[in-house]
Amino acid sequence: MDKQQVTIFWFRRDLRLEDNVALFHALQSKYPVIPLFIFDTDILNSLSKNDARVGFIHESLQKINAQLNAIGSSLLIKNGTTTSVWESLFQEFSISEVFFNKDYEPYAVKRDLAIEALAKVNNAACFSFKDQVVFEELEITKSDGLPYTIYTPYKNKWLEKYRSMAPLVEYDTKSYFSNFCKSNFYFLTLQQIDFEESNIKVIPHNLTQISNYHETRDFPAIDSTSYLSPHLRFGTVSIRKLVNWAARKNDVFLSELIWREFFMQILFSFPKVVSHNFKSAYDGIQWRNNEEDFKRWCTGTTGYPMVDAGMRQLNETGYMHNRVRMVVASFLCKHLLINWQWGEAYFAEKLLDYDLSANVGNWQWAAGTGCDAAPYFRVFNPDIQLKKFDEKGIYIRKWIPEFDLGYGKPMVDHAFARDRAIATYKAGILK
Repeated sequence: MDKQQVTIFWFRRDLRLEDNVALFHALQSKYPVIPLFIFDTDILNSLSKNDARVGFIHESLQKINAQLNAIGSSLLIKNGTTTSVWESLFQEFSISEVFFNKDYEPYAVKRDLAIEALAKVNNAACFSFKDQVVFEELEITKSDGLPYTIYTPYKNKWLEKYRSMAPLVEYDTKSYFSNFCKSNFYFLTLQQIDFEESNIKVIPHNLTQISNYHETRDFPAIDSTSYLSPHLRFGTVSIRKLVNWAARKNDVFLSELIWREFFMQILFSFPKVVSHNFKSAYDGIQWRNNEEDFKRWCTGTTGYPMVDAGMRQLNETGYMHNRVRMVVASFLCKHLLINWQWGEAYFAEKLLDYDLSANVGNWQWAAGTGCDAAPYFRVFNPDIQLKKFDEKGIYIRKWIPEFDLGYGKPMVDHAFARDRAIATYKAGILK
C-alpha cells in the first residue's frame, strides 16, 4: 500500500503554535501536517548534560504537544544529526513538502542548505519563511544597497519601514489546526536524549514591566526585567506581537528589539565576526589572557562588587542584568586585557538567552573592536557604576552575602588598569 503523502513542519527557533509564519503556510497545504522537532546532536554534544536551555526547550515542546493532543495530533520528536534524521524521515514517510522558518546563523544556514538539497533528491518541495525578525538579511540597507554598520541610521530606517506597515500582521494559525496530522507519536523524555533536569529555570516573561522600562532598566536592584530574552531566543513569543505591543508602550524597549535585529543583520552580512574582530585594525592588540585572572572573573572574585555580583548572578541563575553585563564585559577586556572571545564563550555556556549575533555583537561593542562599538579609551569604572546604579548596595548584597564582613581588595587598581588598557590598545591598533 502506498504511504499517505504528508507535509512536515520543522520547529527550530519558533517554539509556539500561535502566530508562526511557516506553520501558518504549512497548515494550508493539501496534505496533513506532521509537526517535527529535532534534538540536533551536533549542537547538544557540546553542552553539559544538565544545560538549562535544553530543559527549557523540552518543557516548551511538552506544552506544544499538549496543545496538539487536545486536537487529536502530536509532536514528532527525533534525536540525532539533522541529516541522518531527515534521511530516515524520507524513508519513513512520503514527504511532499517541508516548511520551516529561516535561521540566519552560519551553522543554521549551512544546515538548511543541506536539508533543502536532501529534500530535492527526495522530490519534496522546501519552503522557508521569515519569522524570528521583523526585517531580515538585507531588507534594511543604505541607499547604495550595502548593510548598515552604525546602529542609529539602521534604527531610523527600520522605524520608517515599520511605521509604513504597522501594525504588523499576526498569523492566525489556529483557524487551520484541523489540518494537523491525526497522530500519537511517542514523546521523548529528557533522559532519552541523554540530558537531565537543571536547577536553573527560565522565568516566565512579564510584559507589564515594559511600560516603565526607560526609567528602571539601568538599576539591577529593581526587579523590572521582562525576562523576555530567552523566550525571544527560542521563539516561545512572537516578535510581531511583541513589536506591535512595544511600539504602543515604550520606545526605549522597542529600540532594544531593533538592536537585536541590527546584530542579526551584521552577523548575516559579516559572518567573520563569530571569531574575528569586525574592525580588523584591532587584530594587533596584545591581550594578556591570564588564565588565573580569567578564573577570578568567572567565579566572581575580582574584588569589584558590581563585577562579582553580576558573575555570581549569571552562574547561579543563567541571567545577568543588562547594565551589569556591560560592566563585567568591559572589566574583562579593559581591566584584565583578556580577549573578548574568552568572555563570549563563557556567556555562551551560561546565558539562558544566549544568542550568537547579540552575544558576539555586544562583546565586541564592550571590547571596542566591533561595529559602532564603544571607543577603546572608554573604560568603565566599576565603582562609579556601582554608585550610580546600585547606590544602596541592594543588588550586590543579594549576590555577595559576605560583602559587609569586609570584602576583599580589588585584584587590579582601576587607574593602573585603565592606563594600561589605553596604552595597549593604542600600541596594537594596526595602521
